[in-house]
Amino acid sequence: MLKGRHLIDPMDFSIDEFEEIFNLAEEIISNPEEYMHVCEGKLLATLFYEPSTRTRFSFEAAMLRLGGKVLGFSEPNSSSAAKGESVADTIRTVACYADIAVMRHPKEGAPKVASMYSTIPVINAGDGGHHHPTQTLTDLLTIKSIKKGLGNHTIGLCGDLKFGRTVHSLIKALSRYENNKFILISPQELKIPDYIKKEVLQKNNISFLEVERMEEVIDKLDILYMTRVQRERFFNEEDYIRLKDSYILDEAKLKKAKEDMIVLHPLPRVNEIAYEIDKDSRARYFDQAKYGMYVRMALIAKLLGVK
Repeated sequence: MLKGRHLIDPMDFSIDEFEEIFNLAEEIISNPEEYMHVCEGKLLATLFYEPSTRTRFSFEAAMLRLGGKVLGFSEPNSSSAAKGESVADTIRTVACYADIAVMRHPKEGAPKVASMYSTIPVINAGDGGHHHPTQTLTDLLTIKSIKKGLGNHTIGLCGDLKFGRTVHSLIKALSRYENNKFILISPQELKIPDYIKKEVLQKNNISFLEVERMEEVIDKLDILYMTRVQRERFFNEEDYIRLKDSYILDEAKLKKAKEDMIVLHPLPRVNEIAYEIDKDSRARYFDQAKYGMYVRMALIAKLLGVK
């Protein structure tokens, strides 16, 4: 049973619990009208201490499409956080008004702290460079739907692998499925953190390769997961400017890829995928955004225990 649970880290749920969410998401996709009223009378609180378009909109759209309502803030200056209120006090107050809360925060661990003080389910919508579990659910549902399974894939992760919380969460989740291999494509300065290599990949004997050039490996990939180099994670503007255009996927590079490879991206993109790629059948990042709404609908329904 997922009712009343928190989702802070993608490893909080078992593979079977993931499947439960995916099965419900697929039912909602097939019969959306049957789920239009299941959350009537329920309130979702959106606590966004950091800017967001897709994640916040998809959560709000998910709750509204389930018949519920939404309240919250989209940046901390419009809340008592601007006065110095703690995350613990904020969530205890919000729990008096709402039935479920979703939090995005620039500090790693903030949603975890909130979950320790909350009497309602808390969903982590991204905490610093740490985790983004609902993006992971989105990515897994997209891969499962398009590639017909979550195992036996070679996954290329490209761009900012150091600060990219979507990448860290996805590696953790896909490492639980059989025979997945990872190719990690990044400049030296943005390599995957050692703890992901040691605690997830090496510990579980999962095959991975680190390279600096996408062109060397694109023909081996079943999935190419692009990420942007994130200005907000850099302390030094010069480093950001030097690295921001390190990897740009264009038609010339894509010609070398398999016909059935899929290109994913958590969005927003800046310039790491050329617009010419959008018309290619392998470009599935806007489909991915839509799957994100459906998987969040399923997650909300499961955590609230609605029928």
